[in-house]
Amino acid sequence: MAKHVYISIGSNKGDRLQHLQNAVNCIFEVVGSIESLSKVYMSPAFGFESDDFLNACLILKTELHPDEVMQHLLDIETELGRTRTEGAGYEARVIDLDIIFVEDEIIATQLLHVPHPEMQSRRFVLQPLADIALKVEHPVLKQSVKTLLENCSDSSELTPINEALKNPITDFNFSHRNFIAIEGNIGAGKTSLATKMSEDFNAKLVLERFADNPFLPKFYEDGLRYAFPLEMSFLADRYQQISDDLSQLDLFKDFIVSDYDVFKSLIFSRITLQEDEFKLYRKLFYIMYKEIAKPDLYVYLYQNTERLQQNIKKRGRDYEQQIEDDYLNKINLGYLEFLKNQTELKVKIIDISDMDFVANRADYLWILKEINS
Repeated sequence: MAKHVYISIGSNKGDRLQHLQNAVNCIFEVVGSIESLSKVYMSPAFGFESDDFLNACLILKTELHPDEVMQHLLDIETELGRTRTEGAGYEARVIDLDIIFVEDEIIATQLLHVPHPEMQSRRFVLQPLADIALKVEHPVLKQSVKTLLENCSDSSELTPINEALKNPITDFNFSHRNFIAIEGNIGAGKTSLATKMSEDFNAKLVLERFADNPFLPKFYEDGLRYAFPLEMSFLADRYQQISDDLSQLDLFKDFIVSDYDVFKSLIFSRITLQEDEFKLYRKLFYIMYKEIAKPDLYVYLYQNTERLQQNIKKRGRDYEQQIEDDYLNKINLGYLEFLKNQTELKVKIIDISDMDFVANRADYLWILKEINS
């Protein structure tokens, strides 16, 4: 499960603002999405004589364990040029990254102590933290950040600067899209990608309601008998869901992202139905299809059959465990044939056979760049 991690960043050597921005960029690329950034404040060095610091705070959303996050932060400090002097105490630094909170957790490991044990006595932490987490409560002291700032004994004067840090997520712009459909074979990862995009880009999420279909387990046991009722029930449900969700304007979301396009009904039915059944089904499909809004971007995640089977086994749905390679191959060919002859939709095919965008953030960001392009 994703967690919110509150991080303090500071620099007082060289191009301080650029160092802060570089740290923000690295955190985004390696650790997780940045949900909020505070103002940047200039503050005097705390506990030693040195040049003034620039300080800020950010809220990070990540699925990594807190110790993993801390290790990444230490690696980022090293990458950006920080050299720690053993036993030197307070000293000037190119970059300083500290975890302040991990939601309401209390953590004490060899690598990490959370909440940060000195945060309540450091105005250069509390002031920017108050910009983005004013009401967040310290899980040990049971006081809000607002109260901690008001009672802080540190009398240092902080001055906000005129320049702001940039959230790297703004490099991706999907708001000019109204409706993005993520498609792919069984186990390709379309639901995972659509869900991550909806969370990162304030999109309305539309997920296929396959789990409640009573014909699906029966189809995998006896395909000839249950193929037609299965495909008809899927068609009816997809038609209703897409029609309802796309007709409901959501003023608080920037666009819609779904983990399917209704045309998949025709692709699957061509494989599963007998010829006479398919002809009837196709007539019904096109009657419905002409009334449904089409995605203005259709993304197809291509995954090879071996990886599809691995993903199917990993997610562990009982009724999927006997799916044969030949069935998955036919579905892939059906999609590619459809996309090859497609003239109505703007299509982006992305080969993710050698990727794991759920576990590897670099893969996820690469896919976003491909979609954005």
